[in-house]
Amino acid sequence: MISTSQRATPLPPDERRASLIASTLALVLAHGPDVSTRQIAQAAGVAEGTIFRVFSTKDELVNAAVASAFDSSTLLSDLRSIDRAAPLPVRLIAAAELLQRRTERIFRLMDALGTLDVARTDENRRARSAEGALIGQVLVELMEPDRDLLRCEPREAARRLHLLTIAGSHPRIVEDDPMSPTDIVFTLLDGIRLRSEPGTVGGSPC
Repeated sequence: MISTSQRATPLPPDERRASLIASTLALVLAHGPDVSTRQIAQAAGVAEGTIFRVFSTKDELVNAAVASAFDSSTLLSDLRSIDRAAPLPVRLIAAAELLQRRTERIFRLMDALGTLDVARTDENRRARSAEGALIGQVLVELMEPDRDLLRCEPREAARRLHLLTIAGSHPRIVEDDPMSPTDIVFTLLDGIRLRSEPGTVGGSPC
């Protein structure tokens, strides 16, 4: 008896589109943009023709997959779900972990594409700027309850957290040794210099 390959259960149109985009993004991250529609179909568990009932061309699908990696809606939702009642370091570590994940994925994608043009078009630059402002605002809201514990305004503290997370997570900067979210947050909050008593030089161990 000749067996036939098993296809995934048909999905509603929106879910099918999301599944194709997710499968394509995973392939692009692993192999670059020159993946075939056959590879995409196999990864998504659909017939190859299904792709062209959702997207006009493979390039349209690849572009949608790339755009999804830059979409900040899930990140914003996850940041907003962090428990505001938790201690400040706990809140910020959770935020740094989410930001680090996004940073690593975006730079992996840029390496896979072999170009930074995806982030340099005027349209994408404006979108990144708007998304960055939204992310910054949510980080400010995370810090606001403890503003009296900070030496700078929450907006500046949020900017520094975002910058330190990017710098401590960028694959080309950290290679195989990124800063952990905990290290990022405690470097931000406490710095790295040994603390000393007033009027003394040097410091004592933490």
